[in-house]
Amino acid sequence: MQFTTTLTSLFFVFAVALMSVVQAVPLLQRDVYVPPITYPHEGTVWKVGDHHNVTWDNTNPPKQITNPVGRILLRKGDLTTSTVLASNFSILLGRIEVEVPEVTPGDYTLVLFGDSGNFSPVFKITN
Repeated sequence: MQFTTTLTSLFFVFAVALMSVVQAVPLLQRDVYVPPITYPHEGTVWKVGDHHNVTWDNTNPPKQITNPVGRILLRKGDLTTSTVLASNFSILLGRIEVEVPEVTPGDYTLVLFGDSGNFSPVFKITN
């Protein structure tokens, strides 16, 4: 019985010590950076096989970006496709060249991932 009480007391002291250490370690301030896509814009028409610069407004980024590595995916309607147009670039670049993939002609949007995913306006891809 005394052994159990001593063991319980040691556990309690350890738990309190651990909580005070966890509370003493400050978390770094992190901001989610969501730069708006400026091109393609509404009314833009891309032709399969052409090259275009996807651009986004990279002014005023926060000091601490949670994920600065960018990736651009193609989206059709409510479905983000697995088509990667660009990846592994700095979200702070403000632009990246992509090749228009072989897809069914129609309306599309782009998704720019870094800290979060933000969508371009709807644009068209043609053959």
